[in-house]
This record gives sequence, structure tokens and C-alpha cells, in this order.
Amino acid sequence: MSDTGGWTGPDPKDRPDDSTPPAGNQMPPAPPPPDAPYQQQGWGPRPGYGKPGVIPLRPLTVGEILDGAITTMRRHPALVFGSSAVVAVIGAVLQLLASRYLLPDVQTLQNLGPAATDQQIQDAALDVLGDTALITGVALIITVLTQTFLSGFLTVVIGKAVLGKPVTFAEAMAEAKPRFLPLLGATIVYVLLVAAGSVLCLIPGIWLYTLFGLTTPALVLERAKVGQALSRSRQLVSGSWWRCFGILLLAGLIATVLQYLVDIPFSLGAGGTDVLTGEAVPAGWGALLLVAVGQVIAQTIVQPFVANTTALLYIDQRMRKEGMDLQLARAAGTA
Repeated sequence: MSDTGGWTGPDPKDRPDDSTPPAGNQMPPAPPPPDAPYQQQGWGPRPGYGKPGVIPLRPLTVGEILDGAITTMRRHPALVFGSSAVVAVIGAVLQLLASRYLLPDVQTLQNLGPAATDQQIQDAALDVLGDTALITGVALIITVLTQTFLSGFLTVVIGKAVLGKPVTFAEAMAEAKPRFLPLLGATIVYVLLVAAGSVLCLIPGIWLYTLFGLTTPALVLERAKVGQALSRSRQLVSGSWWRCFGILLLAGLIATVLQYLVDIPFSLGAGGTDVLTGEAVPAGWGALLLVAVGQVIAQTIVQPFVANTTALLYIDQRMRKEGMDLQLARAAGTA
């Protein structure tokens, strides 16, 4: 394996060559351009290189991508769920503090009564707005930092899992750590692009969300720079936008359903709060703590699934467009 962990960019030498010259004097078809997707080559069936890890080394079906994401979680539970739980706990603590100290101000605003003057209502509303902006801003910063770390760390883990190679926490951290700052920059650019597109219109936001959705695995596995990672995502998604959108949407829907299924019992136990309607939870510490426990459990399960699915979609696109299955088979020793 190379110093990039076997995940270098496309190399024409690594494109699979399974062509068989036709019988007789019939001339074979003209070779395709070097950058043409493998499906366009017309040289016969796509070869397979076994299954050294969590997925077979060939273009994947949707079911194989989802199964590979779950299999990675099962084969590396300590790494996957341990790192995800730490991130989930940090997020839940922030949400717990925000709920505990923000709800009393909201309730004060609600209890002003008809005798309150316009100035009192305005002052109370400004206090609530200021507290909300402060807590939301801090929580957003911490969430971006923790989720950036988690996505980069899990991408390293699934890169090893695809090759069927063991990985320890120290090894995964050593590979992910140098990529954290570039990944943070790419995440910020990605969020801003999607947000800008969504403000203008929802459709451009969805288009950008999918087009640059493979930035994280491209940056971590190929050790690319921010601009290069964004460009690589665009290259891999172009021509397959609807397929990538469908898989990312399906993963998101599965994650949302799982999160609600875990959250609902804890929310009900906290006092009948309905997470589907977004109603405020009780202000007591006990109720808020119970809701936070549910959030931690849900996020610990959901976040790795989404991150793994995204990384496997990136690998699938590279196998489809760049013949990377042969390169991976060599790295795994199965070619």
C-alpha cells in the first residue's frame, strides 16, 4: 500500500482489463477514452475480486451499500459506537444545558399575561432571542467540530473494513488526525454552499448537497486538499446525481426513522413530550436528562450508519467510474 493508504486518485494503469479479442478476423471495438466510465467500455462483463472485507470488490447495489454500512458497525463495534457515543454525549450535554436554561425564559415570556406592557413583552422577547442565538451558536460550533471529527474517523475505519484489514483506535486516530483541519474547512464550505442554495431555493440546496456529498471520504481517503476534495466529489457524482441522491436520501430516511423510534419512549417517559411535533420538554432536570439519554442512544446508532453509507457510496462511485476495484483488490491482496 502506498503512503495514501491505497486510496490514491484514478490511475489508468489500475483500470481493469478483462477484454477478450473476438474470434476470427473480426476487429475488436475501438478502445474508449481513458476517462470513460467502465460501463461504457463494452469489453464484456465486469470482473469481481472477491470480498476481503465488508463489501464485494465490484460495483455495488443499494442493498450491498446499506449492508456494508451495518456490517462495519458489527465488525468494529468498539471503534464505531465508542467514538459515536462520545460525540453524542457532547451534543446531548449541550442540548441539555440549552433546554434547562432557555426554557425558563420562554415560560416567563408566556406568563406575562394581558396586563404586560408592550415594552415588557419586547424586552422579554429580546432576552429570549439573545439567549437562543447564543446557545444555538455555541451548540452549532461544537456540533460541527464533533461531527467533523466523527465523519473523518469513521471514514478511516470503513476504509480499513473494505480491505478486510484490522484497525485499532490509535491507528485510526493517527490517520484521521492530520485530516481534521482540512476536513473542518471542507465541512464549513459545504455547509455554506448548501445553506446558500437552500436560501435561494430549496432545489439548488438539494442539488449542491448531493453534488458535494462525497467530499468527506474524498478528502480523508485520498488525502486531498479542500478544493480538490470538493472537485472530486463533483466528478464522482456527475452523471450519477439521481442515484447518489436516492441513496443519500434513503440513508437519511432510515436514520430519521431509527432516531424517532429510539427517542419516542424516552420523550414519553419524560412527561408525554411528542418529538414528532417538536413541543417543549418539561423543564425539570430529571425529564431533560431522560430525553438526553434517548438522544445519545439514537445518535450513537444513527450517525455511524449515515457516515458509513456515504463512504461506501464514494467507494462504489470510484469502482464504477475509475475501475478502483482492481486497485483495492491489490491493496487487499486478492487480485
